[in-house]
Amino acid sequence: MKVLVVNCGSSSVKYTLFSMTTEKKISWGLVECIGLPEAYYKRQTLGTEEIKSLCKVENHFQAVELIIKDLLNPETGSIKNIDEISVIGHRIVHGGDKFSESVLVNEDVKAGLKECFSIAPLHTPHHYSGIEAVEKMLPGIPSVLVFDTAFHQTMPDYAYMYAVPYEYYERDHVRRYGMHGTSHKYVMQRAAGMLGKKVEELNIITCHLGNGSSITAIKNGKVIDTSMGFTPLAGLVMGTRCGDIDPAVLVHIMSKNPKITSEEMNNLLNKQSGLLGISGLSGDMRTIVKAIQAGNKRAKLAFDMLCYSAKKYICMYYGILNHVDAIVFTAGIGENSPTVREKSCEGLDNLGIKIDVEVNNMPSSEERFISTADSKIKVMVIPTNEELMIARESIKVLANN
Repeated sequence: MKVLVVNCGSSSVKYTLFSMTTEKKISWGLVECIGLPEAYYKRQTLGTEEIKSLCKVENHFQAVELIIKDLLNPETGSIKNIDEISVIGHRIVHGGDKFSESVLVNEDVKAGLKECFSIAPLHTPHHYSGIEAVEKMLPGIPSVLVFDTAFHQTMPDYAYMYAVPYEYYERDHVRRYGMHGTSHKYVMQRAAGMLGKKVEELNIITCHLGNGSSITAIKNGKVIDTSMGFTPLAGLVMGTRCGDIDPAVLVHIMSKNPKITSEEMNNLLNKQSGLLGISGLSGDMRTIVKAIQAGNKRAKLAFDMLCYSAKKYICMYYGILNHVDAIVFTAGIGENSPTVREKSCEGLDNLGIKIDVEVNNMPSSEERFISTADSKIKVMVIPTNEELMIARESIKVLANN
């Protein structure tokens, strides 16, 4: 059985083709910088070297078309016939109040997804384009939508509600939804295995730190709070997103700049803020670290702000969980930046959180413990695998339907 996982981001499309008999990747890659002159296609198959080439794609529909045509290429492709694919799994950032679990795609589901466009405008319209491209290129093959928000549906009402007039919740469904649920769920399951505990006995804090970042409190295997909110904008300082902010700041900015539109404000908060906005250089942590080494003070400030926001959420969730088995770091920054991990846990010895600096600094792409032997709370690095989780979920939904 083969499963194709499609992940349409704000300016990219990632894909992975799995053989689910072994849960191993057959081929994978991405189209990046969609709509820009420097757009490129990077792909790799099992046993071959990575190939990267420039491509001309104006939108996500064309990017998905390019990927599927390449997969079906008679000479270099990984699929001889579309019937080899049992199901396509689509990663969807936001299900709003419409979707609390993974679903098989039909016209009603597509109509419901359209209603979620306004909640995650940087992602959901592109997800929809990816679905339509798959339907065109792989007719008759079922698709499943797997939502980042689904794992967080166990939050209690006092955690997901906002203290605005209740009518906005009833009428406009304004509440905390949370994101990166597929990643948080995957590393939770892996952490349980590493700790030798059942998931339903596990209390952990999972830190998905990347260009977009979120931290989640999990009690007895269920989410009780998470840092992202109604949209992926809330919570930590991120690559280009501001994270938590006093709402009056937005009113103030708009009063001082009356010509600014809601779309421009949305762009400012989502694409011009965070590490990029503070440093003036980049939203990429690797660039920030290099600039710090060169003595750039604003880069150092941006770095400190990100780590400080992560530490605040770790401490906050320690308080509401009362007992914590482990803290897990995952995603691009969480897996690859020992300095961020160390700084985010710095000074938390009294809580029983102690990082082994030497072990933490050792380069590795494996699951591992990075805490000291006497640390009461284990600190772990677990590479996330959202694509595999989506593939597993897609098969389950297909079987149930």
